[in-house]
Amino acid sequence: MKKALIIGIDEYSNAPLHGCVNDASALAELLKTNGDGAPNFDVSLKLNVKTKSEFLDLLESLFSGDADASLLYFSGHGSENGHLVTPDYKGKDLGVLMSEVLGYANNSKCKNKIIILDCCYSGKFGESPVIKSNESTLGEGVTIMTASSRDEVAMESNGQGLFTSLFLQGLRGSAADITGKITPAGIYAFIDQSLGAWQQRPVFKTNISHFISVRDIEPRVPKSSLRKLGQYFDSPSDEFKLDPSFEFTNSLEYEHEVVEPHAKQENINVFKELQLFESVGLVEPVNEEHMYFAAMKSKACKLTALGLHYWKLSKDIRF
Repeated sequence: MKKALIIGIDEYSNAPLHGCVNDASALAELLKTNGDGAPNFDVSLKLNVKTKSEFLDLLESLFSGDADASLLYFSGHGSENGHLVTPDYKGKDLGVLMSEVLGYANNSKCKNKIIILDCCYSGKFGESPVIKSNESTLGEGVTIMTASSRDEVAMESNGQGLFTSLFLQGLRGSAADITGKITPAGIYAFIDQSLGAWQQRPVFKTNISHFISVRDIEPRVPKSSLRKLGQYFDSPSDEFKLDPSFEFTNSLEYEHEVVEPHAKQENINVFKELQLFESVGLVEPVNEEHMYFAAMKSKACKLTALGLHYWKLSKDIRF
C-alpha cells in the first residue's frame, strides 16, 4: 500500500500565492494511477489548509501505520526560520516546523517516507535546529526533495511552481528508466539537469537501501526483449555478428515478386530488437554510424555502458 498527502496553499491573507493549488491538484491526479491506468498511490488532496493544528493532524495520519510508502507534498510559503507556513501564522509561530515534519517521518514505521517541498528555503529541511548544524539527520527510509537550497526562494511561472512543473514532467515519463520505473532519484536527476546554474537549485537527501518507484509507465523496451540481452551477448565484451540477411530491405524484386531473397525472417526479427536496443542507448554498431550499415557490411554491434548495466540485470533475472 502506498499513500500520499498532497497539500497546496494559495490563501495567505497578506501574501497570497497563485500556483500552489494548481500544482497540488495536478500532482494528486497524476499520482493516483500509473501510466497504464493501474492504481498507484491512495491520495489525500488537501487544498488551502487553514491552520497549523489541521496540518499536524494530517501529518500524524500520513505517517501512521506501516505502508510501503508515505509521500508528503507541500506547496506554499516557506520561512527562513524553517517553517512550512500556514494561513493562521502569528508572530514567531509561522506554522509547522520542518523539523516537526522530519520527526514524524523519522519515527514512522512506514517503509519509505518521501517528502517533496516546493516552497522558499525548503533546502533547510533535514537540518537539526537543536545542534545548529547544516548536516541532515534523516532516519532510515527517508527521502527528501526540495525546490530550492536553504537560502533560496522558489519561483513561480505562469501560475505554476518551476520545480513542480519539472516534477510533473518527470512523472509523466521524462524521468523514467528503460523499464518504465520513475524513482525519486530519477526525478531529481531530470530536474537538476533541466535547471541552469543561475536558477534555483533543488536539493536531494536520502537515507535508504533501495529506491521504490513512485510511478510506472509503459517501458521503452518490453521486459521480454530486455531479457534477451543475455542471449544475444554471452559476455560483456561480446560482439553480435551481423550480415546483410538481418536487413529486411535486402532482397531483390522483379514485378513485385522476390526472386533472390537475401534477408532471413528470423534474422530480421532479431535485428529489429537490436535496433530497438540501439534507439535507447543499450547497443551500438561497431565502427559504423548506423546499424543498417553494420549489417550491410557484415560488421557487428556491441553493448554500451548502459547496455552492460541492463545486461547484468538480465543475467541476474532482475526484471
